[in-house]
Amino acid sequence: MIREVIVTTVSAAGKPHIAPFGLIAAGQDEWVIAPFHPSTTLDNLRAVPFLVANYTDDVRTFAGCLTGRRDWPCIPSDRVPPPRLAAALSHAEMAVVSVQDDPQRPRFRCQIVHREAHAPFEGMNRAKAAVLEGAILVSRLGMLPRAKVDSEIAYLEIAIGKTADDAEREAWGWLMEAVRAHYAAR
Repeated sequence: MIREVIVTTVSAAGKPHIAPFGLIAAGQDEWVIAPFHPSTTLDNLRAVPFLVANYTDDVRTFAGCLTGRRDWPCIPSDRVPPPRLAAALSHAEMAVVSVQDDPQRPRFRCQIVHREAHAPFEGMNRAKAAVLEGAILVSRLGMLPRAKVDSEIAYLEIAIGKTADDAEREAWGWLMEAVRAHYAAR
């Protein structure tokens, strides 16, 4: 199982970094994160082997991180150096317990050392799921044929049109700007 979350890490100098990630279930209270080479998340995990998995239903965070909007309010975590998102519904603080090196995507096995809930989860709607899928699509624009991208966007726009609120429409707009910019630059 892969769970889509917002991960916070810190550099050796203590500078926070926020990024969307799919964490891979690896057992009781264990998850694997596999950042690509090169990436800030990879550098941070090598320097400070801790992360926070932030569980949020504000899909603007996912879309924002993929479109250059990474300035989301954070507050200190309880037991690890990286902060957590202030708006997270809940979070899990993790320590890296092992690393499987790989030239493309090293795998960091992490153990949860603390978790906490902050606000109730009040359900999903199709637009939130569409924005999440759109964000993943935007992260792969350089790898997918344009016809597939266009087809996926057309399908996801149905959910946006039927169920989105202002936050989801804003996030979707950011993603569509990124798609247009990507194809305009080609």
